[in-house]
Amino acid sequence: MKYPDLYDAIKNEALFKKDEGIKIIKSEYTGELADWVFDFRALLLQPHWLNRYAEIFWEEYGEKYPFQVCGMETAAIALVAAIVMKGVERGTPVNGFYIRKSRKRYDLMKQIEGTVTQDPVIVVDEIINTGSAVRKQLAVLDDAGVKVNDVFSILQFRAPNAYLHISERGVALNTLYTVEDFNLPLQVATAESPAHSFDVLWRFQAPSPSFHLVVQKSTPALDAKRVFFGTDAGMFYALQQDTGEIAWQFKTESQPQGKGILSSPALHNGAVYFGAYDGNVYALDADKGTIRWKYTDADWVGSSPALAPSLNLIFIGLEFALWRKRGGIVALDMQTGREVWKATHTALTHASPLYVEKEEMVVIGSNDGRLYAYNAHTGSLLWTYGTKSDILTTPSYDPKRRAIVVASMDGMLYGISAVNGKPAAVFEAGAGMYSIPLIHQDTVYVSSLDKKLYALDMDTFEPRWVYETAGRIFSSPVIADGSIWIGSNDGRLYELNPNNGTLKAFFQASERIVARIAYNEKTKQIFMHTVADELYCLKRANAAIDIQPKSY
Repeated sequence: MKYPDLYDAIKNEALFKKDEGIKIIKSEYTGELADWVFDFRALLLQPHWLNRYAEIFWEEYGEKYPFQVCGMETAAIALVAAIVMKGVERGTPVNGFYIRKSRKRYDLMKQIEGTVTQDPVIVVDEIINTGSAVRKQLAVLDDAGVKVNDVFSILQFRAPNAYLHISERGVALNTLYTVEDFNLPLQVATAESPAHSFDVLWRFQAPSPSFHLVVQKSTPALDAKRVFFGTDAGMFYALQQDTGEIAWQFKTESQPQGKGILSSPALHNGAVYFGAYDGNVYALDADKGTIRWKYTDADWVGSSPALAPSLNLIFIGLEFALWRKRGGIVALDMQTGREVWKATHTALTHASPLYVEKEEMVVIGSNDGRLYAYNAHTGSLLWTYGTKSDILTTPSYDPKRRAIVVASMDGMLYGISAVNGKPAAVFEAGAGMYSIPLIHQDTVYVSSLDKKLYALDMDTFEPRWVYETAGRIFSSPVIADGSIWIGSNDGRLYELNPNNGTLKAFFQASERIVARIAYNEKTKQIFMHTVADELYCLKRANAAIDIQPKSY
């Protein structure tokens, strides 16, 4: 056994078991108990053992000097500091830094704390379980342009085949012990089994992203050759789908600091429609990027347009800096931008409308927590329904049941009769919902800030399955190519089986994914917008493997 003194200390001071009468919670959502847990901080924050850890690190890696060390908050912060201080003591100083789980949302909004040099990197941590933390760090370090040579961990939870994604990168994994050394079973190597199943065909980085603005951002829209989206800096782009090169760009007028275009564009008959925080609604020529018309009545527009070509109307939410007129909805002529009708609300209306042709109505939520249904032709109010908090995104419509389904920041999903606004079903998640519900084959899929994607029976709103990510979910689910796609604040785009929630594949980015993807069925390309105003163009690299979902 390597380093028997450390081994004995871990066994006696850091390993806790249920059969010793210790309550160990495995899931904060279910209260399920775990059989055992390692609490390394109880050991490694003791001066002797933190110093001993640093000594062991230098015994393992001293011959590889020079290098720099990093880890992910919070566990690795003390480890990196101890290694750096021991390096000074040895006369072999090294640079250290750590990676945040999520980019800081104020001050300098850093994702990496410390100064990164060009020396090769050794990533350190207490344990390696699924390897998800290592994947995230590798993605961040790729963006930083530094090479990772080694990953060093005290304890390994799974068999070596669970970490092929590390060795395939040319990175060496070194662990001192496995859980079997402590007479515990190796964990099943499933959670990270799907390979990195996507190629990045190109990535476009827009300037001046608002890292602090973690909300749904502009979802890309596609025509035959281009992808359209707006950015935090108020620039609207049309990029070539095959290369990511700029076809044209359009700068909106002045807007609040960091809030440019959150609106998701809509395309029709050679025009692209969107709103901006300069208070304008725009119709641009999709080929040239020139203005067809501009509606200027609002102070801000964060809403996305809903199109009704049969009525020649575009519907969009408005926001105002007036005491009694804070929000509302407007219907505009698609050809001229002329106001056809308008309704006002007492609270900001960031949410986006839904046009339901079958019901001849348009529905929209508001920050007053109410869902409003209007006659699409005249703007007359048909009914309203009140929730307990802001409604920030778009409702959905189920034609089979004539139901409107809407998510609220009160953590509830509401099923409401489109006929009279009466409640039909309610589901409560563990946190607020910033999600556009997706209705498909008698199932409604909806995400929550509790980090989960729910698949609910459309009749009862009872869960059919639940999939949990490692970050809060601001984005909304999409169904494409037979799969459910959802992005998370953990930087992953997940591809799930819609029938049972099994994981088919995932893509690890370095930044939060807060917008819905767009999918080109002809080319099989996936377009993904991150909180950093990056637009990825992805394509599957290989076949995917189903992994069982977490159940609750």
